[in-house]
Amino acid sequence: MKKIKHANVVKNSSMLFLMNLAKMAFPLVTLPYLTRALTAEAYGTAAYVKAVMGYMQILVDFGFSLSATKDVVMVEGDKGRLERVIGDALLGKALLGVFGFGVLMLAAASLPILRGSLLYTALSYVPVFASIFLMDFLFRGLERMHVITVRFILMKGISTALTFVMVKNDGDLFWIPILDVLGSLAAVLLVFYELRKLDLSPRVSGLGKAWRSIRESFVYFLSNVATNSFNALSILIIGARLGAGEVALWSVCMQAATAIQSCYIPISDGIYPEMVKSRDFGLILKTLRLFLPLVAIGCAAAYFFADVGMYILGGEEYLAAAPVFRRLTPVLFFGFPGVLFGWPALGAIGKAKEATASTVAAMLFQAAMLCALDLAGRFTLGNVAAARSATEALFFGMRLYFVWRHRGLFSGHGETGKGELE
Repeated sequence: MKKIKHANVVKNSSMLFLMNLAKMAFPLVTLPYLTRALTAEAYGTAAYVKAVMGYMQILVDFGFSLSATKDVVMVEGDKGRLERVIGDALLGKALLGVFGFGVLMLAAASLPILRGSLLYTALSYVPVFASIFLMDFLFRGLERMHVITVRFILMKGISTALTFVMVKNDGDLFWIPILDVLGSLAAVLLVFYELRKLDLSPRVSGLGKAWRSIRESFVYFLSNVATNSFNALSILIIGARLGAGEVALWSVCMQAATAIQSCYIPISDGIYPEMVKSRDFGLILKTLRLFLPLVAIGCAAAYFFADVGMYILGGEEYLAAAPVFRRLTPVLFFGFPGVLFGWPALGAIGKAKEATASTVAAMLFQAAMLCALDLAGRFTLGNVAAARSATEALFFGMRLYFVWRHRGLFSGHGETGKGELE
């Protein structure tokens, strides 16, 4: 049984690693092309809208990727209950999707870059709304990670390949969201095909249950929006204070950092369902011992070869971003244990509030640092990067503290911990 358990973890982690490898590869393939085909202003606008869509995606997801995944795991094969979990989650996300569009239009009225690209912004929201029907929570909970991987590769493969065909200059900027829409529709069709194979038909319990599912996901939503704010908040403020050109430089840096950090997600997501079942902290420790040395080596390489990386990604125009990226390397190091000590560790032992508190506190710390830099007249990309690194170190430190404080709740730490969990 133990061999089967670990085999599932390895299989699921492998599939999610493949997906996150694709998440890293597709943007890195198109980034050098787009930074050369588009002016810095146009690329900065696209990056700014993408950052806003990151917030919109978090609003639509609203933590269902964690809360509903847990619900799917807990129904333990009861088809009727599973269909209701799916239906209630879909209805809840659809309500959030409609609400999110209204929020986006209000934001566009006050943010100059969005207001000047209103149609582009609206088109960019369509894939966000379509993500409601991708049902990641279902396939994560059923530990069928291959569905998520195939779906993502299909979706992004279509939009990436056509980008080289359709986007030649600033006049073709609208093709970027249009191609994302086409890829999303193809992915939705694949998901419904898989749903039919599983003989599952979503059933809605009613608006009351959908609303309760939203409330139950709120703590996860807070954590996710705070996590997304680490990167997106910086872009929003840079766009407002420094302009689209500086957004372009910062975006290239964060694109590289996010690509590296995306390698952490499949490891975390792969062990999350097993941690929910077993609460075995030994699995966390084994993962750290295996991967942390590789993370350290990767951080050193990123620091010393920053100039080469920025030139490859953006060309000579973006070499000014290299010193900024060097200041971001602590983010890459502290990010890995910070992710593992979050939902796979704290979430698995019922300490979602602590996981969320660490994220929200770190986000507020970063926001305070950005405001302080602005008030002091020292709001530069280099200082923003230093603030981001300090934030990541604080984030990791808080989660480490919470894990240590509640270590008795993991399996193998005595009857007191077990009883408290129950």
